[in-house]
Amino acid sequence: MLRVLILNCFILLVSLPLHANSLLVTKHAFEIAEFHTQNGAVIRPVRVGWEAYGSLNADKSNVILITHFFSGTSHAAGKYQPDDATAGYWDAIIGPGKAIDTNKFYVISVDTLVNANVYDPNVITTGPATINPATGKPWGLSFPVVTIADFVEVQRQVLESLGIEKLYAVIGPSMGSFQAIEWAVRYPERVQRLIPIIGSAYMDAWAVTRLERWATPIKQDPAWRNGDYYAYGQPRQGLTTALAYITQDALYPTAFNARFADPVADQAVQHDILAPFTVWQQLLSQAEQRAQLQDANHILYLVRASQLYRAGMGANWQEALKTIQAKTLFLPATGDQLLLPTMSKRSAAAMSASQVSYAEIPGEWGHLDGIVNIHAVAELIATFLE
Repeated sequence: MLRVLILNCFILLVSLPLHANSLLVTKHAFEIAEFHTQNGAVIRPVRVGWEAYGSLNADKSNVILITHFFSGTSHAAGKYQPDDATAGYWDAIIGPGKAIDTNKFYVISVDTLVNANVYDPNVITTGPATINPATGKPWGLSFPVVTIADFVEVQRQVLESLGIEKLYAVIGPSMGSFQAIEWAVRYPERVQRLIPIIGSAYMDAWAVTRLERWATPIKQDPAWRNGDYYAYGQPRQGLTTALAYITQDALYPTAFNARFADPVADQAVQHDILAPFTVWQQLLSQAEQRAQLQDANHILYLVRASQLYRAGMGANWQEALKTIQAKTLFLPATGDQLLLPTMSKRSAAAMSASQVSYAEIPGEWGHLDGIVNIHAVAELIATFLE
C-alpha cells in the first residue's frame, strides 16, 4: 500500500513502496574549491552529496545520470541502512533486474546546489543557509542566483572527478527534466540517450507565475527578515504556506479531492469568517512536517532556478534543442496540472521526429505520477535503454 505523506510538485515523498531487493548505498561528498556560476559570480567552496548504484565498467561507458526533482535529493534508490523505513524515490525502477538495471549500468545522482532539504542529515549542499567562509555567517541573500546550467556544471565536475566523460543516458523528473535536457544541449557529444520525465524544455509565463505563488508567502512573512533569519529561526508560517501550495499543485484535482476532507462537512466555516477549512489544515499539517527539513531561502533559490529555465539558457530554446544528438523519450504524466503534457509535446516537436519518442504516464496523481506511478512505464524505459 502506497502511503504518501508528503505531496510536493517538484516532490519529496516520505513513504514509498518498499522493495525486498533495495540496494544499500552510501552518500559521498564532493567539493569544488571555487565555482563560477553562469551569471559570473564565484562561490567558495561548493559542496554537494552524491550516491551511485551498480558498478562502473572498465571503459566507463555504462553510466546513467539521474537528475532529481525540485524538493528531492540524490537519494534516487536503495537505503542507507537495511532498517530504513523508506527507499529512494525511484527504487521501483533502479536496481538489479529493474528497468534501470544496476547489473548493467552504473547509476549516479548528485544533490543540486541550494538543495531544499538542508536539515536532512543525508543531504550535503551549498546554498544560502551555508556559512560563507569570507564572513563567518550564513550566505543568506548574498548567495548568487544559480541556474539549472549551474546544477549541470556541478554534476559535470563530479563525473569528471571519477573519470567519466560520456553518459549512456540522462534521466530526470520535473526539475530533473530541465537538468537532463540541459545536459544534452550543453554536451551533445557526451549524452547518448535522454529521458525527460514530467518535464519541459522551457518555462512559459503561466508556469513562471505558478511558481511565484510558492515564493510569495515566504517573502511576505515578517519572520523572513529579507532572508537574514538564521539567528532567529525559519519563517515558519511563510515556509509552511508555500509548501502547502506546492502540494496542491502537484496533484490532479480528482486525486486531491479523494484524499482530503470534503468542505461540505465543515460547519464552523458557515458561521465564522476566521474558521479554517479542514482540507487547508490537513495541507498545513503535512507542510509542517516537510518544513522541519527544508530551508525557506533555498526554496526561493530553487523557484528562481526553475523559473529561469529554457533549454540552452538563451532566448531561443527551440534552436537550442536542435543541437541535441541523443535519442530522446519524453514521458509526461497524463494528468499533470503543473508541467502540462502539452509542454512536453511542444518540446518534442522542436526536435527531429526521427530522434524523439513520446508516451504518457497514466495514473490519478497528476504531476506526482512521475514518481509514485513510474513503474507503469518501467518496461518502456527498459526497452528504450536497450
